[in-house]
Amino acid sequence: MLHVGSPPVTMLSSMSTHTEETIALDRRHVAHNYAPLPVVAASALGAWITDVDGRRYLDCLAAYSAVNFGHRNPEVTAAAHAQLDTLTLVSRAFHSDRLAPFCAALAQLCGKDMVLPMNSGAEAVESAIKVARKWGADVKGVPAGQGTIIVARNNFHGRTTTIISFSDDDTARRGFGPYTPGFRSVEFGDADALAGAIDDHTVAVLLEPIQGEAGIVVPPGDYLPRVRRLCTQHDVLMIADEIQSGLARTGRTFACDHWSVVPDVYLLGKALGGGVVPLSAVVADEDVLGVLHPGEHGSTFGGNPLAAAIGTTVVDILRRGEFQRRSAELGAHLHDRLQGLTGRGVLDVRGKGLWAGVDIDPALGSGKQVSLRLAERGVLVKDTHGSTLRFAPPLVITADEIDWAIDQLAEVLSH
Repeated sequence: MLHVGSPPVTMLSSMSTHTEETIALDRRHVAHNYAPLPVVAASALGAWITDVDGRRYLDCLAAYSAVNFGHRNPEVTAAAHAQLDTLTLVSRAFHSDRLAPFCAALAQLCGKDMVLPMNSGAEAVESAIKVARKWGADVKGVPAGQGTIIVARNNFHGRTTTIISFSDDDTARRGFGPYTPGFRSVEFGDADALAGAIDDHTVAVLLEPIQGEAGIVVPPGDYLPRVRRLCTQHDVLMIADEIQSGLARTGRTFACDHWSVVPDVYLLGKALGGGVVPLSAVVADEDVLGVLHPGEHGSTFGGNPLAAAIGTTVVDILRRGEFQRRSAELGAHLHDRLQGLTGRGVLDVRGKGLWAGVDIDPALGSGKQVSLRLAERGVLVKDTHGSTLRFAPPLVITADEIDWAIDQLAEVLSH
């Protein structure tokens, strides 16, 4: 709930010595691959983050949807504590009593047969690319080394060497070549372009059902159903990267559910680890994941007992449907409030559920500048692509807290 009596947030322009020293230490010893806001988190609970000086912020990012169920969710935290006292890691050299139940539960949630457990989201994407190529060679009969994967422009699937090879983001690509071949890009939302790109060597179509980093871009209503039909018609795997969009973020268990589309392969991550541990998964039927054999792929920490125990708890939470309902209901309220700012500094609002991309009038500042002003008022959001803000709060947020956050945005845009 909103704590109206909480201490006001001190302006970031007057940072405390503690905050300044911590950020200075970060700059000296942490690789500069991020440009974070000058907020030093020390603790969090629910939808709120507290910094090293006791200032409180409403988290409207949720670690890019990794904290869907709230910071220190009681069920998830209890599962983590219990598993920490028994077994945390044995590697896949042995069985553990947590892995198979987790994989069975997640497979059932997805309506699939098997799970390949990994750690980061990018690791799941890389794994799916390997599986798709192996499936193409072993099952579809594409000549070895000639399989291609179709991706969408303006995608974001991670920043590994293979993934940036099919990215449009020059910042992520520049200087990191040579790049991995075997990918073909078409416009997101254009099913005709996709149809024209498929040939006999196409093994998969990899896409985000809703593009996240691009600014929460929702495709036309007929796009994903047409992608599904094209993949079926041409014997091509449809791979849905639901790492950000899945697990209740959009008001459904999976974003694909909004269009009644079932992909051949789900890629899951972020919220799957309950905001506690890295946990990702490639989920598909046996005729797809069955192409992997011992020694062909692996991960020391993938499917470790601690992550599996937490993942099982997350699946149990999702089965109840409460967070899907909260996201749908509160998401409608969030979008209504944001739409109310159209013409008052907001140019466009996109998204589904508690996930919104908000285009700010560039005349009022860049997305980074508006994010800084919001942080000064106690609201944490993240910018992307110029003047676009992303709102993705933990799904435990309340309507009053949403109202307060949007009130702060309105104040920022009016000054």
